[in-house]
Amino acid sequence: MSAITHASGLSRASRPWVTTVLKSLIAVSAMAQEMTFIEHLEELRRRIVWAVASIAAAFAVCWMFADELYNIASAPIRSNPAVTLSVSRPQDIFALNMKVTLVAAIFFAAPLILTQAWLFISPGLHRHERRYAIPFVLSASVLFITGGAFGYYIAFPTALRFLLDWIVASHLTPIIDAVEYFDLFFSIIVALGIVFQIPAVIFVLSRIGLVSAKLLLRYFKHAVLACAVIAAVITPTSDFGNMLIIAGPMIVLYAVGIGIAWIFGRARREASTE
Repeated sequence: MSAITHASGLSRASRPWVTTVLKSLIAVSAMAQEMTFIEHLEELRRRIVWAVASIAAAFAVCWMFADELYNIASAPIRSNPAVTLSVSRPQDIFALNMKVTLVAAIFFAAPLILTQAWLFISPGLHRHERRYAIPFVLSASVLFITGGAFGYYIAFPTALRFLLDWIVASHLTPIIDAVEYFDLFFSIIVALGIVFQIPAVIFVLSRIGLVSAKLLLRYFKHAVLACAVIAAVITPTSDFGNMLIIAGPMIVLYAVGIGIAWIFGRARREASTE
């Protein structure tokens, strides 16, 4: 009997993720008791509608400054005198201004979008945890804007400079299609804004009980690999230095998230035992 007990204890100890899964199922079950599946879908639809409405309102305001926004977005490539931006169709200029305005609207509407995200997940939190709504929205908004600023001032110009220098060194004339340029620009800016949400996402998951600092630390090596893969996808070059510019902050943010999970996750466990 003691051997069986010992073996079962080793089995449980060797599979710490089982405990995490069980806790997650309990949390999901608790939420399911309060809202049905259809009610969850209706709530999700409502939050998406409000998020889209906030982007539309921000778009209407930003459209009045479309020319200024276009100049800001095209500044990284216009700073190189050897480059010529081109379009192949007359209607492309309208599409470019629409894209510029849309991305600006997403960043300006970020606090409202994140508020809707919080309102959707808040039913799964304890009542005393819902007071973190304002800190979450503010911090996540700041992180989103910070990620976009990091992409605009550091990540994208560095990668772009590398590519343009390579073109010139190859004795080629860089005539860049404006549509392709803005698509690349926006994908990197928005992607980095989302990537910088790592600490905020970890905060929410740790409060719900889906992750813990111990679990995140255990999978730190896997997270580093994931950051490298994501950086390779986002970065338009295969240069290791450019990949490090994106992967480095992601790893640092994950480490910050471990600290956040340790502080707030422990608070949840202590609160739940009271």
